Amino acid sequence: MPPQTDRTVPPTGGNPELGVTATTFAVLRRHRGTLAGATVRVVSLCGLVALLMTATIFALAWPVFTHMRNQRIWYRHVEDPYLHDHTDLGLVALWTLPLFLVLLGTGSAALQTVCSRAVAAGTQGHPQGNESRVADPARPGPVLAVYALRGLIVWPLPLLTAVVADRLTGYQLDTPQPLERGTWPHTLVQASPAAAVAVAVLLRLTLALAPAAAAAGLGPGAALRRSWSLTWTRSGFARVLGLALPLAALTAGTVRLVTELALPLRPLVRAHLEQATGNFFAAYYAGILAPVLVGVLVAAAVTLPLTFTAFAVLHDHLRSRRTPSVSVQNTARRTAPRSVGVRSSRGGAGR
Repeated sequence: MPPQTDRTVPPTGGNPELGVTATTFAVLRRHRGTLAGATVRVVSLCGLVALLMTATIFALAWPVFTHMRNQRIWYRHVEDPYLHDHTDLGLVALWTLPLFLVLLGTGSAALQTVCSRAVAAGTQGHPQGNESRVADPARPGPVLAVYALRGLIVWPLPLLTAVVADRLTGYQLDTPQPLERGTWPHTLVQASPAAAVAVAVLLRLTLALAPAAAAAGLGPGAALRRSWSLTWTRSGFARVLGLALPLAALTAGTVRLVTELALPLRPLVRAHLEQATGNFFAAYYAGILAPVLVGVLVAAAVTLPLTFTAFAVLHDHLRSRRTPSVSVQNTARRTAPRSVGVRSSRGGAGR
């Protein structure tokens, strides 16, 4: 029987001897034109679609704004203060939130695929064909499937726990039943959402490498399993946490900073929209959303390429550390029976 060769495919990313930070900035520098072009296209298209979706939702929710305006006119007529109820608008936002999540996931998946291709192309001298392959139109299907599957794994527990805790301990209850306030069951149930969020964050960190694995060619289930196996190693979780914390702080800080700088848009949008429609409340909420939309888009353009490239590099480095040990184990398994057979044959010859 001919000897079998090891079919383990080595990682295709940057030099494992370099650190994750150095490799990330090397990839960003080498493919800066391709990544910048992809980022501009994705963020611009997502911003345009988000603007059209917001305008459509405002048009569909216009009866709610009209009701608020009529109520305000009536209360002013009877000389009573009017505090408008925004419950209906909250329901509209809740029902339309999945549309924006799908849009955000699609754009992120497309950009994740481009960044992972850039990491796979390497940071050392590579042929021009690899650069053209990085610039090919991204197919975000596998990464988007990972996002959906990861969301179904991570977020149902905290959402369900928050709903149950609110039902059992919420302030809307007029009686101490079913849990009496001040007792330890009431305290435990009231604190359960925080514990569920901690578990969700831990799961989210554990599966942080799954999009990069999916962009590298794995299916959604296999990508989640690889992220789990790479994270729960001797140094995997510490490296994922050490990378996730500064990137999360950078993203949150960028969103806050750009939103604050875009606050002058609020009175500008409010004045123009109120003058065009005659509805104060529609203009008021549009003015609130305008700086937030600008902050999210600018933060996405600045931080997402860095974040996706860094996690793709970390996935490649953790995989490269694991590949040699797997190859050694496979080689040991193949050579062990052969050596035993050689000893047996020598022993028989001696006898």
